[in-house]
Amino acid sequence: MKKILVIGCPGAGKSVFSRRLSKILGIPVYHLDMVYWKPDVTEVSREVFDEKITEIMKRDEWIMDGNYGRTLRYRLSFADTVFYLDLPIEVCLKSIQERIGTARDDLPWVEETLDPEFHEYVRQFPDNQAVRIKEALNDSRNVNIIRFTSREEVNSYLDRLENDNRSI
Repeated sequence: MKKILVIGCPGAGKSVFSRRLSKILGIPVYHLDMVYWKPDVTEVSREVFDEKITEIMKRDEWIMDGNYGRTLRYRLSFADTVFYLDLPIEVCLKSIQERIGTARDDLPWVEETLDPEFHEYVRQFPDNQAVRIKEALNDSRNVNIIRFTSREEVNSYLDRLENDNRSI
């Protein structure tokens, strides 16, 4: 496990998972929202984004947190492990509501309100983005895919991994 993608619905806990996994494994984490978004809530160009993620993927070790469907299949071709946080939509919606007003290291601005367009994107995630994610994962070869459907599964996995790494 050296080249890791962490994907799932916004609010599923990708960034929290990635930070904890990074600490356990000693592998740097890269939040794709920090690569894609500027602090003024504008986007970098497609070329700049692609160049930056390619630079990251050429490194020996990385954890990449984020979906960005346009580049998912490309990133899967570099990854050896994928963690898919496939949590219930209600959990994700609650989480994005709870993080409003909180400064985060995975987003270059503080969300002051819940953007209705983003809320709708998250609400429709299972019927839209998740379908494409599952298709891409089904087509992937030589990638270990680990899927979680609850926060309990996520935390249990990380607890076991942490305990295993302590005993080494």
